[in-house]
Amino acid sequence: MRVLLLSYGSRGDVEPMVGLAVRLRELGVEARVCAPPDFAELLEGAGLPLVPLGRSLKEMATEAVTGAATSQKPLSMSERAARLIATTYAAVAPVAEGCDAIVATGLVPAAAAARAVADKLGIPYFFVSYFPNYLPSPHHPPLAWPGRPLPADVTDNRVLWDLNAETLNELFGEAVDAHRASVGLPPAGDVRAHVFTDRPWLAADATLAPWRLPADLDVVQTGVWIRPDERPLPADLEAFLEAGTPPVFVGFGSMPVRDAEDVARAAVEAVRAQGRRVLLSRGWAGLAPTDEGDDCFVVGEVNQQALFGRVAAVVHHGGAGTTTTAARVGAPQVVVPQMADQPYWAARVAELGIGAAHEGSALTAASLSAALGTALTPETGARAKAVADAIRTDGTTVAAELLGAAIDPAGRA
Repeated sequence: MRVLLLSYGSRGDVEPMVGLAVRLRELGVEARVCAPPDFAELLEGAGLPLVPLGRSLKEMATEAVTGAATSQKPLSMSERAARLIATTYAAVAPVAEGCDAIVATGLVPAAAAARAVADKLGIPYFFVSYFPNYLPSPHHPPLAWPGRPLPADVTDNRVLWDLNAETLNELFGEAVDAHRASVGLPPAGDVRAHVFTDRPWLAADATLAPWRLPADLDVVQTGVWIRPDERPLPADLEAFLEAGTPPVFVGFGSMPVRDAEDVARAAVEAVRAQGRRVLLSRGWAGLAPTDEGDDCFVVGEVNQQALFGRVAAVVHHGGAGTTTTAARVGAPQVVVPQMADQPYWAARVAELGIGAAHEGSALTAASLSAALGTALTPETGARAKAVADAIRTDGTTVAAELLGAAIDPAGRA
């Protein structure tokens, strides 16, 4: 059996696919992973070849956050979608030959291209989300698309999701259908229903991110997809950890931020105000110490599964992967949400009592210190440990079994 996994998004979108690929390989299934070129090292570390999609996501995200100038005329959303669909299809179609199924996540146009490849080959296609609020439900509103805020006078979630479907059709419908016609496929119709399907998967832990019923969509919650990480921590990091009390980790993963120096300075000041040492993670934000204090240490990409169990708290952007990794080891959290799914995870951390949700994306020393004051209480620490015991780690096994059943219902795969 051979499966193609496509993820056009940040590291938090790609790493779960790597986890599934590793599990499939353990079961004797070949997995091919398509993702942005930024994650070649991640795939190489797992012994998996990368099929690169598009240009560097880090470059595009940095340009978007910093407002970097470009000599090219800005493309409309529809034009960008058409380009992404075409380039994704061109990259994926050749390597999908001989595959038995395609699993996709990430940006809608890229997933639409994956669906087109699956339809052309006549093989099963599955869409996966890593958090509930990306999928239509009467229990929550949709995310607002850039430049298209949700109407303030509408409170019925089903009405808001109907408007969301209209928005996706306006933004992507023409590009999706034009490309499908170019490869001999019928039009998609409703873009969201076409890409998400009527039975999408939710790769999130049911304790951290439950799918609420009753719902209109037949969502299959597999549980979170975890990439096993056995890498030792670097020797200099080990030395820092052993040299004093557990530090507070501060990092924003694959999220660039404006004024990174000011953010780092505020973070260090806030952590010191709580009487703690500081562990800064560079990430795509490029965080770095702002003075020579020996209570502050900076790391690059490290094994967070091993690290987070040894810190006093984790301050982060609220990506699904970072939130789950911290929750699994019982580390209290402060989530400083920037965009997309991050406000959802900030709210869940606060609701579960395993940390604090920072108010807004603009971090100051005072605001972070106040949030840390909540996260570092004994009560929050105890609650974080209790929730950690409830988190399941068999999501990739569940997904692999679903794939096997879909590809060979008779059980011969």
